[in-house]
Amino acid sequence: MPASNANARRAASLLIASLALPGVVQSCSPPTRPPVAPGGGQTLSLSYELFESSVSPVLERHGCDATGDCHGGGIRGSLQLSPPGAKNLRFDFDQVVLQTSAATPDASPILTEPLALGAGGTPHAVKPFASTADSGYVAVRGWILDGASR
Repeated sequence: MPASNANARRAASLLIASLALPGVVQSCSPPTRPPVAPGGGQTLSLSYELFESSVSPVLERHGCDATGDCHGGGIRGSLQLSPPGAKNLRFDFDQVVLQTSAATPDASPILTEPLALGAGGTPHAVKPFASTADSGYVAVRGWILDGASR
């Protein structure tokens, strides 16, 4: 009787090992190619030079980089900008890029949050763009569309 119990245990162990082995071997194989990015992998190639010449002046003119409760006073919402006394345009560029959308450029938070609610904006304490015809809005949108077309 003890020999048959040992044989049964051994058979059960071999069965379990044979069932688990294909899973272990499969998980060790390298992937054949990376998965496709959502949205077809569309990306923006935003111009730092265009940001510096046309977008940063809009942000500064409207006081977005001010300290206190504005974006130059530390992260506010999901955007932080360098304060007026310590401008770092590369930092500002990197932060604003995070506020853009390749798939839906017009839905980019950098456009919708400062846009008046009646013009299609989203909630934000300050609304410097009264409409989509505002020169600042047009400049920021042009920068994003330029990046989408590259």
